[in-house]
Amino acid sequence: MSLSLEIVEIRAYEPESLEQLAELLIDTVESGASVGFLPPLSKEEAVNYWKSALEPGVVLWAAKLDQTIVGAVQLQLAQKKNAAHRAEVAKLMVHTHSRRNGIARALMLAAEERACTENRTLLVLDTRAGDPSNLLYRSLGYVEAGRIPRYARSADGSLNDTVFYYKEVEV
Repeated sequence: MSLSLEIVEIRAYEPESLEQLAELLIDTVESGASVGFLPPLSKEEAVNYWKSALEPGVVLWAAKLDQTIVGAVQLQLAQKKNAAHRAEVAKLMVHTHSRRNGIARALMLAAEERACTENRTLLVLDTRAGDPSNLLYRSLGYVEAGRIPRYARSADGSLNDTVFYYKEVEV
């Protein structure tokens, strides 16, 4: 990639970053990714999602190219006392125009590094069976823990299996 990639933690939203995150989410959903929404996703719904995403225990990163957000991922730190050793990786997304450039991998590595600093030794995530993200997660050392059939609905109404992964990390 010839452009300079910057991974930044977002602790509060500036109007421009909120706008760019909303555009990223809309692009991700429109491209068919399974991130909890179905198309068409309105700008208002996308903005409202991001406004509610930064809550206690959630760390959000954005990937920027030339000051434009082209990717994001969340690390959701479990808040229960018996779960203080684990976190969930959620909502990994990269804009369709920026895919296949290592951005998703860079975001995942940022999440893993932060998990270690938070003393989180177990990371979990889920993704739709058959999606390219499965290859990424396996290449990063995530282990398939199981599948649930017909877990998530796609835009065409079909029900798709989801795959659950975990990774144990050393702090």
